[in-house]
Amino acid sequence: MKYLPALFAILAFPVMAATGQLNMDSLLQALIYIVIVGAIFWLIWWFIGYVGVPEPFNKVIRIVVGLIALVVLIQFLLRYI
Repeated sequence: MKYLPALFAILAFPVMAATGQLNMDSLLQALIYIVIVGAIFWLIWWFIGYVGVPEPFNKVIRIVVGLIALVVLIQFLLRYI
């Protein structure tokens, strides 16, 4: 399950190449976008652990943050299809 985003990224490259969207500028922008969004979600994940939210709420908040990150990544990948 943790390799699903990488699989989506690999599957998106042939579509991007066929439509002419695969060039150095778009790949660099995609990489910067993924790094920034990843850093934001990592910071949120770290902050939840740092604050010390009680255990049932901690897991619920982390699941919600993970689902939002997955939706953002899928939305980003679907933009190129």
